[in-house]
Amino acid sequence: MHCDFFRTGVLVALSASAGWIGWSGHALLLPVAGAFPVLWSLARTRLQAALISAAYFLAASRGLSRGVANFYGQDIWPALLLWFVASSAYVAVHVLLWTNREGWQKSLRYIAACLVMAVPPFGILGWAHPITVAGILFPGWGWWGLAVMAAGLGVMTTRYRPAAAMAMIGFWLWSAAQWTPPNLPASWTGVDLKMGASLGREAGLNRQKELIDVALAQPTGTTVVLPESALGFWTPTAARFWQKALTGTDITVIAGAALIDGRGYDNVLVTISAERTEILYRERMPVPGSMWQPWRAWIGGDGEAGARAHFFANPVVEVASAKVAPLICYEQLLVWPVLQSAFHRPDVIIAVGNGWWTAGTSIIDIQRASSEAWTRLFDLRLVISFNL
Repeated sequence: MHCDFFRTGVLVALSASAGWIGWSGHALLLPVAGAFPVLWSLARTRLQAALISAAYFLAASRGLSRGVANFYGQDIWPALLLWFVASSAYVAVHVLLWTNREGWQKSLRYIAACLVMAVPPFGILGWAHPITVAGILFPGWGWWGLAVMAAGLGVMTTRYRPAAAMAMIGFWLWSAAQWTPPNLPASWTGVDLKMGASLGREAGLNRQKELIDVALAQPTGTTVVLPESALGFWTPTAARFWQKALTGTDITVIAGAALIDGRGYDNVLVTISAERTEILYRERMPVPGSMWQPWRAWIGGDGEAGARAHFFANPVVEVASAKVAPLICYEQLLVWPVLQSAFHRPDVIIAVGNGWWTAGTSIIDIQRASSEAWTRLFDLRLVISFNL
């Protein structure tokens, strides 16, 4: 009994370490998360599998509670509720699919758990997914790299795990030795801002003028990417103001905004030039709870009062001659949005966020690392723009 308790404690501690280190915000440390399927497979009971899964997920998502508390003005209860719901989903899937049978049945069950946590509905809370490691171990391999990674994670749950682990460590070292950050596409630039919680909330034209000055400071012919929510509420007045300011320039601006109607709003990216403005992209997966609130319909409220989720819409958009895959904030932590976009063979990933609420956490670093991993897997260009 004592020995079994000690063994459980060691597995839980190692699982928490895998989640903490793997999702620390450094792209080259992501492969540490690949240890989770080994630890999950070593569980002898469902209770052990639950504890191991919870330790990994809670450690990987440790910044969530503080970040949501920042968002709600230090009210910790919404943060703890979201953290609990998200971890419960992850744990439930991995407990239900766990088996004490050895061999390929356990491997197939783990791969099934990976699939369930990658696509809606459970994929809506599918952060810290070990499949993201594919971009670090197999840069440029594309879908083949994803398949090899999935197979490798499955083998890690069998008695052949030492061979699989050695192979993955070899690929890890090889990749780290020649690792370079993803490149910007020619004539593109992503601008990071430090405007805090005021970005998107100050409705006056003075704020728009500040942002216009940032855009006009770039070389002519540049496509400038600004963060999520940068433009606030997108209106015809704001559109005309921007177009007039860009007249006579060859600058194109892509920036975040909110498009409101009587039923709720869309979190969008708009593109602006001297010739025209248009809605470029509507977010597929807003943040559950703070933005996306489908349960309002179940309790008699306005079911579309929050941000709308366009789950499988607009996976890629056209900007000039480039095919672009946009990822707004929360989408960078999930699997299906980027894979859906990758299926359409984009040239560029645009990763934007308004991360003022993540102060004191590694959330933005994790978003950057995840975006880098997917970009390297499919050999794409990457443009990043965040507000702090």
